[in-house]
Amino acid sequence: MKYTGSCHCGNIAFEVDGEVKGAMACNCSLCQRKGALMWFVPRVELKLLTPESAIHTYTFNKHVIKHHFCATCGIHPYGEGVDPNGNAIAAINIRCIEDIDLESIQVQHYDGRSA
Repeated sequence: MKYTGSCHCGNIAFEVDGEVKGAMACNCSLCQRKGALMWFVPRVELKLLTPESAIHTYTFNKHVIKHHFCATCGIHPYGEGVDPNGNAIAAINIRCIEDIDLESIQVQHYDGRSA
């Protein structure tokens, strides 16, 4: 299934292919504050619809995840990293996907504070 999404102001817009079978809520110092629900997909399934120049990036701790956000509205629509097998992945904030029923998505809680 193809989904569309964006930050609040629309400066970062995207399409992503896949099936949302669940999402992850992390309690690390950043994720807890931004309240994201992350859905992981292969990076090739994410297509940006806006220029990369609209994206700002924040990294912290081990600097392995690129947390992308909009400098205008502050929303974090997705991040990028590498899975344990070395494959490029995108972590899509499903709260930024249009017309998704968040109540129907099973959420797994991850203890990022201890990782």
